[in-house]
Amino acid sequence: MKKYVGSLIGVDQGNEEVFSDFASGGEMWTGHGARERRLPVTFSEPFRAVPAVQVALSLWDMDQGANVRADIAADKVTERGFELVFRTWSDTRVARVRMNWIAIGEVASDDDWELY
Repeated sequence: MKKYVGSLIGVDQGNEEVFSDFASGGEMWTGHGARERRLPVTFSEPFRAVPAVQVALSLWDMDQGANVRADIAADKVTERGFELVFRTWSDTRVARVRMNWIAIGEVASDDDWELY
């Protein structure tokens, strides 16, 4: 659990298209090749420390001919950003994916003192 005492809390959020392979015949849609996609996200301003990040699917367009398999995550989270990660496996075919994210953490204040 993260605890914040006497500081400003910042909330940043976004909705990002991770990929769209349907029209181009990309690897996620054909089911051959890379079964993971990563999208770098930069926060609108840096947090003071690594924030808590939550991700969710806002659009998933899957082929109905196989089981729907998906693993989503926020990876490599820093004060400045993180990577959205979408993974699938086996015979699942994915046309496109969009993901929402929200980051919550301590942010700097104009009243902060930096002595050194």
